[in-house]
Amino acid sequence: MTLESDLLARSESCCELCSSSEQLDIFTVSDGTDSASDTKSSSYQKADQSILICNVCSDQINNPENVDLNHWRCLNDSMWSQVPAVQVMAWRMLTRLRAEGWPQELLDMLYLDDETLAWAQATGEGAVQDSDEVIHKDCNGAILAAGDTVTLTKDLNVKGTSFVAKRGTAVRNISLVSSNEEHIEGRVNGTQIVILTKFAKRAN
Repeated sequence: MTLESDLLARSESCCELCSSSEQLDIFTVSDGTDSASDTKSSSYQKADQSILICNVCSDQINNPENVDLNHWRCLNDSMWSQVPAVQVMAWRMLTRLRAEGWPQELLDMLYLDDETLAWAQATGEGAVQDSDEVIHKDCNGAILAAGDTVTLTKDLNVKGTSFVAKRGTAVRNISLVSSNEEHIEGRVNGTQIVILTKFAKRAN
């Protein structure tokens, strides 16, 4: 049997993270090394290090700026998989998104044995941050994460343009300015702008 057929059989032809049956592909779960020389020879061992995922999950894993937080609520189910590679990816994504709140709650419930946890941590995901880490909060004190959607709470004059970003405008897929807790960035009317967090409210 081929690696693909092994994974299709194991997953019942569904994404092992979100259960989608569309546009599936093999995803190798990194062990933190870039070398291909450690690749095991047997199909079983390769399957042990791989998962079958859809193109949506793959895109968001590889491109954090494209993350859709609600999409990853699927981990509420898939994190209970008995496949270590699936457990590892569930842990990594929940850790990446934990500032949102609910991913941390799932992390608190997720148990990984020592070997699987070491594998999950091998890429540096979840490394302890410095105590002076910049935390961005909206006008109500809710913690903001990259990829969030916020709503403007007042009209904002956009420097260098002739338009005004109107109160109530939804700004999707924001990015955080790492050097300033009061600044986030987002695209309005096709223009990337800096927004003061005190004028932004995180969308539920």
